[in-house]
Amino acid sequence: MIESEKDPAQQVKAAREAFEREFERFVGFTGDAMKQIRLSLLEAEGERHALVELRTRHTGKKSALAACKKLIGRVQPEERASFGQLVQRTEAAMAEALDKVEQRLKTIIEGARTESESVDVTMPGRRARPGHLHPITLMSQRIEDIFVSLGYAVEDDREIETDFYNFDALNIPAGHPARDPQDTFYTTDGFALRSQTSTVQIHAMQRRGAPVRMIAPGRVFRRDTPDPTHNPMFFQVEGLCVDRGITMAHLKGTLAEFVHRLFGPDTRTRFRPSYFPFTEPSAEVDYSCFNCGGEGCRICKWSGWIELGGSGMVHPNVLRAANVNPEEFRGFAFGLGIDRTCARIYQLDDIRLLFENDVRFLEQFR
Repeated sequence: MIESEKDPAQQVKAAREAFEREFERFVGFTGDAMKQIRLSLLEAEGERHALVELRTRHTGKKSALAACKKLIGRVQPEERASFGQLVQRTEAAMAEALDKVEQRLKTIIEGARTESESVDVTMPGRRARPGHLHPITLMSQRIEDIFVSLGYAVEDDREIETDFYNFDALNIPAGHPARDPQDTFYTTDGFALRSQTSTVQIHAMQRRGAPVRMIAPGRVFRRDTPDPTHNPMFFQVEGLCVDRGITMAHLKGTLAEFVHRLFGPDTRTRFRPSYFPFTEPSAEVDYSCFNCGGEGCRICKWSGWIELGGSGMVHPNVLRAANVNPEEFRGFAFGLGIDRTCARIYQLDDIRLLFENDVRFLEQFR
């Protein structure tokens, strides 16, 4: 703060000299030197911020100039007018100099921004990278094409299901491990993310009745710990055929034809007895390794066989839940994992690669 005992005129002069000393570098950057010196956009914006600080320091409320204004009333009456004029001229000179430099810096900044954002319309454009389908989508389409050619319809439905469609209608009794929260993603009471696309079969039979031939590809959800062969969300396709006179032989013939078209005409199938609540009798289906022809390799873990999925004759209770008379109609059902089949065909060691959305990996499947 300027003390009132000092000569007011000297105080004004000192304030102006201090301002001019600091102001010289801004004048240098924005005067004739700008013809040779080219400031970058970042440098020019930095100078503009410094200029704002300079304006505040020398013309603001706490500046030496502001203190001089407060002394006008204390100056001797005969000198007050000339002193006031001196303060005003000094303030005007400072403001004019600051405004000129600020305008020059503004022009520099606008020019630098225009140049950096300009586009040369005469230059050839960048060629857009063509997109392509995800490997799981490619595999789903292959599977759908095969079954559509066999006379099957493709069905889809909701992913959040009631306990009735997710369990009761599929003959999964209360207390079954599949109903445990450690295995199923429950949303609210009575609702859960579907753990298999078999739920679509119930909806289709209730809506269309029998006979019916359909497949239901889609996402399902289970509380699995992610590892090379498991994922909490994965893709599977369920198949259903309900008609009069359907037998296990129809199931075997259908799946044999499917693997022939997917893996080759020399592919063999085998059925192993198993248990599923929604089919009776039930069987696990294997097919001979498409890579080694059954001799044993890394893909089939040297057994010569690869598991396809579960299958069996539709349980009468499932037909009743879908309002289909089991005394008149019989049917078979099967299910297989799309992502696991995809991983085997493309010889992937870890199905998690299919869900990580790494473009470097996905670009291989054009």
